Amino acid sequence: MGNRFKELLALRFGCREEEFASVPPAAADMLELLAGHRVHRGFDGQPVADDLVRTLVASALSAPSKSDLQQRDIVVVDRAVQDRIADRLPQSPWVRAAPRCVVFCANGRRLSSLFERRKRPFPNDHFDLLFNCIGDAAIALAWFIVATEAVGLAGCPLSEIRNFPEDVSEWLGLPDKVIPFAAYCFGWAKEDAQLSPRLPLEITAHIGRFDDAEMTSSIDRYDRRRSRLQPLEKQCDVDRWGLSPAYGWSEDKARQYAVEQRATFGTFVRNKGFSTQ
Repeated sequence: MGNRFKELLALRFGCREEEFASVPPAAADMLELLAGHRVHRGFDGQPVADDLVRTLVASALSAPSKSDLQQRDIVVVDRAVQDRIADRLPQSPWVRAAPRCVVFCANGRRLSSLFERRKRPFPNDHFDLLFNCIGDAAIALAWFIVATEAVGLAGCPLSEIRNFPEDVSEWLGLPDKVIPFAAYCFGWAKEDAQLSPRLPLEITAHIGRFDDAEMTSSIDRYDRRRSRLQPLEKQCDVDRWGLSPAYGWSEDKARQYAVEQRATFGTFVRNKGFSTQ
């Protein structure tokens, strides 16, 4: 009783339950929610009420923000724009099927405008501004996911909107120094989804100093464990790379990112008024 989160963490990371601490019941419920996170791309079609969406948005915007600058916004996407996004991603029919969609934006405009209004110099219009905005947007997305799952909803992040950022910016009316970071499509899940194993803590959680000396052997073990628990349904880009007799996570990612992606996104960001220097 109250140790379900330990079971989930042990399954997630391939370790023993005894490695994790016991916590008070209320904390155990929250940790179970986090440890049991699953991506869902199948929805039962029931609508998600506007007031619930507003509640989730407000919860996400309650997240921490760098220096209280609050450089992130959320756009609740209307059905017409969601369908336009889906049209550009025919390989992902769940985007259209999701009852709701929101887009998380990195916003450097508000801070810049404050300096104009207060007639103060703004010496920080460089890469750190962009970095902080993206960090704020990413944290808000994470909190939104937790909020949706806390009320029984489920969904999937969608970074592929950055494949056509100019169009997304136009559809959402994003001004200079506001860029789309990611979308999140969500609704009531049709069925449960499988828990995705994560890389072992021995190479992703570091004590005192960064150490990835065991990275190769750890990833090899992870490939084998993940293939047992969550085998991949198909191999990526077989025409180019052929069929692999041992196809795991590392081979899949090596193939996926052997194709150039979003090479012009930096140009888009600069055209929106951000400095990448």
